[in-house]
Amino acid sequence: MKQTSRARWLTLAVLAVVLAVVAARQKGWPKWRWPAAAEPTPQQAIFQALDAARRGDVRAYLKSHTGQMAAAWRAALAEKGEAGLAAYLRELNAPLKGVAITEPQFLSPREVRVRVEYVYADRNEAQTMYLEKVGQDWKIARVDPAERVKTVIPYGTPVE
Repeated sequence: MKQTSRARWLTLAVLAVVLAVVAARQKGWPKWRWPAAAEPTPQQAIFQALDAARRGDVRAYLKSHTGQMAAAWRAALAEKGEAGLAAYLRELNAPLKGVAITEPQFLSPREVRVRVEYVYADRNEAQTMYLEKVGQDWKIARVDPAERVKTVIPYGTPVE
């Protein structure tokens, strides 16, 4: 068989496969679809805010808040400037060793309450956060003051 004849048959075979796939798709085959992107969760919103603070990314940190919290952070930005606020956020989060977030308690379809526990080398602190759904995203709307949590075994204690 000559090379041109082989190329012609190969082209016809590829064309037949393409036509078969197009016909099958028009009939609704295959039935599977790409999985839809998962909706953002309140926990993800909190972790994104903490990551932005750790990086000193002021814009991302401000985007993670809404309402009075967003207004307060914008006022801090106007007072300290972007570099000053970035340094403050990095300094505030530098000693943080870990974070534990409870399952959100839905207060309404668009508002949740979440308990966040911050783990430091010398102490733990707990804070209640309230998040609101803005569009498709969860944003931090307000927070209660942090309270110290008694730890049975301090962070970094050697295990025997």
